[in-house]
Formats: sequence, structure tokens, C-alpha cells
Amino acid sequence: MKNPSQSFYTWYKNTLRNDKYRWLVILGSLAYLISPLDISPDFIPIIGWIDDGVVATLLVAEVSQIAMEFLKKRGRSISTDQAASIDEPVVTVEAR
Repeated sequence: MKNPSQSFYTWYKNTLRNDKYRWLVILGSLAYLISPLDISPDFIPIIGWIDDGVVATLLVAEVSQIAMEFLKKRGRSISTDQAASIDEPVVTVEAR
């Protein structure tokens, strides 16, 4: 059996990458961070902040990864469109 924290991370990552549930998980994560109801209450110093820190870290890491993949995909499609629209011949120059 997997570690419970590894199982949670895998579920969180896969659910965030699903287009259907992405905004629900993002809004739920933000609500969890704002809410005073936590796994460990925030009024307990350090221990109360660990769960919020883990959720915030997972959220930022996964959303930034999704954004980077989107930008890379978008950049490839833009450069492909630009290359297709150029009618000028390409000149190859060899340097000595």
C-alpha cells in the first residue's frame, strides 16, 4: 500500500490535470487555505501552518506546471504558424 501522503499527492495532481475538475480543485484549495477549519488548526504555532503550507505548495507547483505546458504548446503552435506563413527562401551560411 502506498504512503497516504503519496496517494493524496497523486490524486491531487491527476485531478488538477483533468480539465473538468481543475477549477473545482483550485477553488477548493483556496477555500481550505482561507478557512479556519483545517486538519491542524492555525492557532497552534508551526504545526497549524504545515498543512496550509503543503496545500499552497502543491497548488502553486501544479498550476505553474500546467501553465508552462500550456505556454510551450502555444509557443510551438505560434512558431509553426509563423513558419508556414513565411514565403521567403531560407539561406544557409557556413562560417569558416
